[in-house]
Amino acid sequence: MRSTADRLLRTYLTLMVVATGASSMIWGINTLFLLDAGLSVAQAFAANAFFTVGQVLFEVPTGVIADTVGRRASYLLGAATLTVSTLLYVLLWQIEAGFLAWALASALLGLGFTFFSGATEAWLVDGLAASGYEGSLESAFANGQVASGVAMVGGTVAGGVLAQLTNLGTPYLVRAALLVLTFVVAWRAMHDIGFAPKPRVSVLGEMRFIVRASLDHGLRNPPVRWLMLSAPITMGVSIYGFYAVQPYLLELYGTTDSYAIAGISASLVAVAQIIGGLSATTVSKAFRHGTSVLLLTAIVTAVMLVLIGLVTNFWLAMILLAVWAIMFSTAEPVRQALLNRLIPSAQRATVLSSDNLLASVGGAAIQPTLGKAADAWSYGTAYLISAGIQLVALPFVLRARQARVAADEKVPNATFS
Repeated sequence: MRSTADRLLRTYLTLMVVATGASSMIWGINTLFLLDAGLSVAQAFAANAFFTVGQVLFEVPTGVIADTVGRRASYLLGAATLTVSTLLYVLLWQIEAGFLAWALASALLGLGFTFFSGATEAWLVDGLAASGYEGSLESAFANGQVASGVAMVGGTVAGGVLAQLTNLGTPYLVRAALLVLTFVVAWRAMHDIGFAPKPRVSVLGEMRFIVRASLDHGLRNPPVRWLMLSAPITMGVSIYGFYAVQPYLLELYGTTDSYAIAGISASLVAVAQIIGGLSATTVSKAFRHGTSVLLLTAIVTAVMLVLIGLVTNFWLAMILLAVWAIMFSTAEPVRQALLNRLIPSAQRATVLSSDNLLASVGGAAIQPTLGKAADAWSYGTAYLISAGIQLVALPFVLRARQARVAADEKVPNATFS
């Protein structure tokens, strides 16, 4: 059984590398790409907000697909949808389409990622549980984050350099090709273990049953509820913080067309993600409660956002960005492990998708708001506002801590369902 767990972990890491490598080809230049297509700053972030609107609309339905049809099927649908929507982005850029077309294309991108979100994590946790895995979930998720970070370094730098040498559309074409590779890898190596689709007499009836059960184990479960309610705040701020830093750093650098600098700044976040993943397990062991890690990192990220908004030096802003990203990346595996210990297998993908849905709500609301603030005042001012929003998450994490559930205890090799 150990070999099965090892194989699952290798497949998980491979999927993280190929999928993140493909997706990140555009992460360093996406805002610049939208601006080059003729959108204003506010419209660019509104288009990104429609990406999260798509996630809001489709997170639970795609999570139900993963909990009924299968995790592998959901992942394959995601790879196919992202390929098509990425090619659509290139088409809209070439014809200089209007905002409505960009909004619809962004929502389609959001749909693609929702097929991935709950399914990948549920697939891994179910498989590890069925194969007698004795390691910690924090370690598994942290290793995945490190692999993702390594792939993101390569993807963001390559995307920025490609855009600099050719044009802003080329990284999107390369991304589409790599997403096809992602589909092939998942088709060959990803198989559902520890999960069997239920016989469905009525698809709608089965969906209603899973959604009800997911509410019982999600928003109606106090510790899970408070963690889920903090997600819109932390994720909304982090999405804006990542995408706004591209034009903001170029502004501090003194140029508006150095796409390589934009790619390198995004790769810095990826390096920070690797560091955060490598340190997550060690940091987790230093605290008795996982929520203690979440509280500490939330406070430090807020302080970093304030400093990023105040500085005027490019290199100092880069350092602060790295610290901000490390804190966020350290918290994520801890939060993932805590949530998965609180969710039963049968509803895992749907509850995780519901969590992603709430995070997407935050992105849909906070991104355009902060984008408008940057348009009206400055990127620095918007970062100061984002720091205040970040602190709003603290009471929710405190409420989750007060639930005092066993899953919040940092017990080595803790079991999960």
